[in-house]
Amino acid sequence: MPKRYWYIILTYLLVQLALPFPIVIGLKWLAPGLTNSQIETYALLGAYAIGLVFFLYLLKPDMQRSEMRNGPGIGGIIKWSLLGVVLAYLTNIVVNLINIEIIGLEGGSENTEMIMNKIEENWLFLLLPILFAPIFEEIIFRKIIFGQLNKKMNFFFAALISSLAFAALHLDFEFILSYFAMGVVFAYLYVKTNRIIVPIFAHMAMNTIAVVLSLAIDVEDLERRLEEMENAATIILGGLI
Repeated sequence: MPKRYWYIILTYLLVQLALPFPIVIGLKWLAPGLTNSQIETYALLGAYAIGLVFFLYLLKPDMQRSEMRNGPGIGGIIKWSLLGVVLAYLTNIVVNLINIEIIGLEGGSENTEMIMNKIEENWLFLLLPILFAPIFEEIIFRKIIFGQLNKKMNFFFAALISSLAFAALHLDFEFILSYFAMGVVFAYLYVKTNRIIVPIFAHMAMNTIAVVLSLAIDVEDLERRLEEMENAATIILGGLI
């Protein structure tokens, strides 16, 4: 595996485990008027934004490689992204039926519920599931882990291993089949198109659908959240000035 991929994995681990802490300390010092929920959200988003810059820098050689041009063009990317959303949604319906009717699971995913609670506390947190998480997870689990495994074994085993790792990351083992199935779908989209942007778009769309259906944000609630964001921004700018 190329050395830059190890650096990408290390960056991902730092974003998850270490980078938010100095940002939290900085925000508490610069903007003491922020709530703990706001500080946690801004620290996570800041860590992911910094990590994304490193991701893009480290992936420059991949974006310049000639074989990357073998995938579909813009029209094909849009087509496969839309097909990917449909395929992922249908797969999700089948898996949910299995979870309810065969496995006997009741209620929703704890991981999803935690994310929804965070969004309820701070509307900006939705950037994590609908923007940053799809980009980071597709690069790590599809481009790097699945991509490297698929060079040494067939699609089935490469998708199996990478999707199990993807499912385990979410630490929601009751619904591991749901995450595993999505991992297989996204791996198929990647190997079919040779464009990591396709599973990223499909992943973003699926997470966005889940957030919208779970929150059902009305106009008054949206206005309240926008006002909270404006107040938080004022506090941060006041601390910087």
